Amino acid sequence: SGVIRSFVAILLPDDLRERIAATIEALRPLGTAVAWVPPPNLHLTLRFLGNQTEERLTEAAAALEEAGAGCGPLDVTFHGIGAFPGLERPRILWIGVAQGAPHVRALQARVAGALARRGFAPEDRAWHPHLTIGRVFDERRWRREAGPPLRGALARAATTRFGTVRVTEVALMRSDLSPKGARYSVRRVAALSPT
Repeated sequence: SGVIRSFVAILLPDDLRERIAATIEALRPLGTAVAWVPPPNLHLTLRFLGNQTEERLTEAAAALEEAGAGCGPLDVTFHGIGAFPGLERPRILWIGVAQGAPHVRALQARVAGALARRGFAPEDRAWHPHLTIGRVFDERRWRREAGPPLRGALARAATTRFGTVRVTEVALMRSDLSPKGARYSVRRVAALSPT
């Protein structure tokens, strides 16, 4: 087809991914209405690019190099579970960013600015740092099946600290969709370097 579905992300170290995966496994039996994200796919999206040609992805990679230069490594703490727009009628279940959130926002703005200078259209909604762990596609099923055990577990998880990671790079990712779900692969990484 000549186009590649792609996005820009912060990737997670294995130890953090395993802690989050353990939480998902504990929640999974309580939430059959939730499509939980497979642990290998966990990441923090900085920018969704959609379908792009190889040529445009070369431009995107250059934008990431530009955004990373002059932006040193970040310490980011992942903390708490929440939902967009809220737990009563969620579409997305997420883990939040506590310490480091302003720095992650600044990095995302640098990435968005560098992409815009290369002609990538800006996103039309505000960006909030979060790590998606599950999606709800059927609101009626959620209302029917997400009973007190799941809601209670999510409320308790609102205060869970998953850990702090040092972010030293951003990744340009490829997403291949199949009946089994999405499979992500790294196309290019750009270092966050203070010089």
